Amino acid sequence: MRVDYNVPLGDNGTIQDDRRIRETIPTITYLIEKRAKIILVSHLGRPKKKEKELRMDEVGKRLSQLLGKPVKKVDDCIGEKVGNAIDGMKDGDIVLLENVRFYPEEEKNDENFARALSLNADVYVNDSFGTAHRAHASTAGVTKFLPAVAGFLMEKEMNYLGKLITDPKHPFTVVVGGAKVSDKIGLIESFIGKASEICIGGGMAFTFLRAKGYAVGKSKVEPEKIDVAKSLIEKAKKAGLDIELPVDVVASERLEDTALHKVVRADEIPQEWMGVDIGPETAKNFARIIKNSATVFWNGPMGVYEIPSFSVGTMQVALAMTACPGVTVVGGGDIAAAIEKMGYADKVTHVSTGGGAALEFLSGENLPGIAALLDK
Repeated sequence: MRVDYNVPLGDNGTIQDDRRIRETIPTITYLIEKRAKIILVSHLGRPKKKEKELRMDEVGKRLSQLLGKPVKKVDDCIGEKVGNAIDGMKDGDIVLLENVRFYPEEEKNDENFARALSLNADVYVNDSFGTAHRAHASTAGVTKFLPAVAGFLMEKEMNYLGKLITDPKHPFTVVVGGAKVSDKIGLIESFIGKASEICIGGGMAFTFLRAKGYAVGKSKVEPEKIDVAKSLIEKAKKAGLDIELPVDVVASERLEDTALHKVVRADEIPQEWMGVDIGPETAKNFARIIKNSATVFWNGPMGVYEIPSFSVGTMQVALAMTACPGVTVVGGGDIAAAIEKMGYADKVTHVSTGGGAALEFLSGENLPGIAALLDK
């Protein structure tokens, strides 16, 4: 069973957020009830060599606590150690293999490595939506050697995200933030013509404001994407849709919590200052739109939310999401982590475990990890 246990770790190696582990429990529990012997494989971080801090030991301990039963961690993911551990398994036992990215063959989708991964199993279950956009050995290659099906988390992700594309209830609002326009072009384009409202905040909003001719001081702008932003505004207008941009922003001298900062109109950012968050009027406007929606999808923070003074806009949008009576879906690594930290993750309909995978899926791209399954 491929899982996505790529969880955020603290400086001392402790798990900061275990949502990705918790979300796989329904599939694991089902397999235990069916008396399967469960072999779990995941990556953790981006290892360059076999770094001790990226071993799966802490993940195995947390999973064992959550399940209330032992999880045996094996110090490899292919070969003799794995074979011996699996030979000793009884029905309902769980083995967690070592970080699959300790082998460079994983990301190369090496066929021999995929075959070696498959040797100890009868069935492949993919419950790792967060890696479904990668054609790796453990997400795509292994399906050449085993019957391959989706787990319950994968099914849940496809149901919630799929409905945003095929059958969202209206009014349907899309809230997009984050640093770069370049990361979100496909996402915005795919929702023009489908969404009732598109609200844009975060660092990427300043490229759109520049496209409207505003001076934005030293705010983060992608100069090569100004024409793209203009084109998206035009496309939206033709589709009878206004892209909602900030009318006011929090501007600051520096990216520091103690730096001097103030609320200004979006077209009055001081020349030597930068925009770091949406302003209160914008937050109020976005919140009103969200609360009156039947469906909302939110991707990306509204400001530099890691700095407390610049996190208010993100917090206001999160609060509005919890007050919306409709279907509320949060997608993307940064914002999923932020809403979890705020304590609102259980007050929205669905928090996607996929960052890049969710964006690519909603942008209309094929995901290799899903395309490779027997039942698409």
